[in-house]
Amino acid sequence: QVQLVESGGGLVHAGGSLRLSCAASGSIFSIYYMGWFRQAPGKQRDLVATISGTGGTNYADSVKGRFTISRDGAKNTVYMQMNSLKPEDTAVYYCNADLLTSDLIRSDYWGQGTQVTVSS
Repeated sequence: QVQLVESGGGLVHAGGSLRLSCAASGSIFSIYYMGWFRQAPGKQRDLVATISGTGGTNYADSVKGRFTISRDGAKNTVYMQMNSLKPEDTAVYYCNADLLTSDLIRSDYWGQGTQVTVSS
């Protein structure tokens, strides 16, 4: 069994910063990718940023230059520093992990989501 536990969401004024964390635990053999997606009310869930097991990163155009994703491989934890936040960044942010379990099965896991609200 694998669990993803997120933390760090909250309410911030436009221009402010937040840092999200997501720790993966359980029967993990290796991690291919970890990342963040977000879903605003009435909208689909969209990719925000991902980071591979070797450190390669990918960002949505809307967050490039403002958000930075990083990882601690020893702790199976991914972070996302969010700066210069805008009201349109308001959403529930979900952590995602694409990993190989201890049974050598490749699976996709999601966290429970954390709310980020940016006031104007």
